[in-house]
Amino acid sequence: MPLFTTPFAQLDLVRQPEQPHEPLQAFDAADEYLLTHLHELGLAADARVLVLNDAFGALATTLAPHAQVTSSGDSHLGHLALQQNLARNGLAWDGVAFVPASATASGPFDWVLIRVPKTLALLEEQLIRLHGQLAPGARVIAGAMIKHLPRAAGDLLEQYVGPVQASLAVKKARLLLATPEAKAAPRSPYPSRYQLDKPALQLLNHANVFCRDGLDIGTRAFLPHLPLNLGRARVADLGCGNGVLGIACALANPEAQLTLVDESYMAVQSAQENWLAALGEREVDIHAADGLAEQPADSLDVVLCNPPFHQQQVVGDFLAWRMFQQARAALVTGGELWIVGNRHLGYHAKLKRLFRGVEQVAANPKFVVLRARK
Repeated sequence: MPLFTTPFAQLDLVRQPEQPHEPLQAFDAADEYLLTHLHELGLAADARVLVLNDAFGALATTLAPHAQVTSSGDSHLGHLALQQNLARNGLAWDGVAFVPASATASGPFDWVLIRVPKTLALLEEQLIRLHGQLAPGARVIAGAMIKHLPRAAGDLLEQYVGPVQASLAVKKARLLLATPEAKAAPRSPYPSRYQLDKPALQLLNHANVFCRDGLDIGTRAFLPHLPLNLGRARVADLGCGNGVLGIACALANPEAQLTLVDESYMAVQSAQENWLAALGEREVDIHAADGLAEQPADSLDVVLCNPPFHQQQVVGDFLAWRMFQQARAALVTGGELWIVGNRHLGYHAKLKRLFRGVEQVAANPKFVVLRARK
C-alpha cells in the first residue's frame, strides 16, 4: 500500500477492520488537502487541535508529534485504527486524546479539522457542541471529496460557526473554511424520537444512528419473527443500532440474558437509554466494540443481526460476512444466528458456507429472515 505523504510526515497507515489484499487506502486526497493547507498556514507547537470524523486516524496520527491533538468520532473501528496507526508509526498509542461522539470534547481549541461525515445530522450535532469550545482566533476547516460534499455541509458551518469560503478543488477534494463569529448558544434537535406500536415502545436516536427518524424497513420485517421461548438463553444483538431488536427480544423472553453491541458510540448511547426506558434496571451488557471480536468462543446461544451493507461511503458485504464469521465463533454448537437481509444480497448462500443448517423463517418482496444453526 502507498505511504501517506504530507508536508508533516510520511506514514504507513491501515484501515480497520484489516482484510488481506486490502483494495482501499486509509486516507484520501481530502486528508492530504487538509494537512497541506494547515502546514501552509503554520501550526504552533502548543496549538490545540480537534479532529472530527478522522476515519482511520490519518489526520490525528500525522499531527500527533506537532500539536496537542484531540480526536473525536462515532466509530469504534476508527478509534482502533487510530491506536494501531499511532503504534505502527512509532508513536505512543495514547498520544492522541480520543473522545467518542457521544461525549463533548473539552476546548478551547485553536484549530478544528473536520472530515464531513456521511450523516449530516452528526455534523450538525458536532458543530452545535463546538459552541464555547473555540479559542480566540480559532480556525475551522472542513474537508471532503467533492462527490461526498453536499451543499448543506457549508450551510451548517455557516449556521453554527460563521462565514464560509470554499477552496478550489485539488485532486477532486475541496475544503470549506469557516471563520468563527459570536453566536447565541444553539439548541440541539437531537436525539429524535418515534413511537413503535408492536412492541409498544418510544425509541430515541442520537444524531448518527441509522434511520434516525423511524424504524428501518429491515428491522420492521424482522421484529414479528424474533425467536420466542428462549428461557435463560444468552442472546446478542450484533450491530444493535438503537437497541430495538435486543429490547424486543428481552421483552418477549423475560429470562434471556442480553448483550447489545455496535461500533457506533451514538448507537450504543441510544440503546442504553432505550433499554433503561423500556426495561429499567434489568441486567444487560451494552457496549461499543468491533462486533463480537472480543466475545469468548462458544459463549452465546442466539445472535440477532440486521447487518450493514456499507462502511462510510463504501458499499459491500465485507462487514456482514465478517459479522457472520464472528457470530459462528461466539455461538455454542447448536446455537443460532438470526438475520434479516435484502433478498438480492444472497445471504442464504453465504451462511451455508459457515453453518450446517440454514432456513428461511419469513420473507416479503424485499427482505428475508433467515435462521442459521451452528
